[in-house]
Amino acid sequence: MGLQSKLTVYAAIVGVLGLMGVIVYYASLDNVSLEQVEVKLADVALIKATENEAKFVVTFLVKNPSEKTYVVPIIAYQLYDDDVLLGSGKYSTEDVALPGRAQLLPGAEVPLKNIFILNKSEINSEIYQSMINNEITNFIAEGMIITQSTWSVAETEFRTEK
Repeated sequence: MGLQSKLTVYAAIVGVLGLMGVIVYYASLDNVSLEQVEVKLADVALIKATENEAKFVVTFLVKNPSEKTYVVPIIAYQLYDDDVLLGSGKYSTEDVALPGRAQLLPGAEVPLKNIFILNKSEINSEIYQSMINNEITNFIAEGMIITQSTWSVAETEFRTEK
């Protein structure tokens, strides 16, 4: 009776480990699709400016060229005026449940907007004045986008110009 009990326990452990391996393999099938995401910087628009800080709406066009539907929980980026770093920003829907996030259907292109705060103390005052006067039109955004499906998560680096 003791030997049969041990074999049953060992078989159960092997079965659970096998099932876990199948789940990991199935989840990894989405990784290639998730990494195909395309990010374009669509717009940087001033919404409010004071003496010390300015707020801009940064709009990214995120395209899903794959056959899978997924969501974007995070876009972490650094915004540049040509070669001058203006600051960092982060689009985040991490606190929203997966079904409540904007879905990227196959072939769809979705605009995702984020508020970017530019502090005058962190950059040259001439650049700050140019930004609030809408004189700068050439922006570069580079960073990382996280795409997520039901089973899988992928991080993809991007660089885009406007």
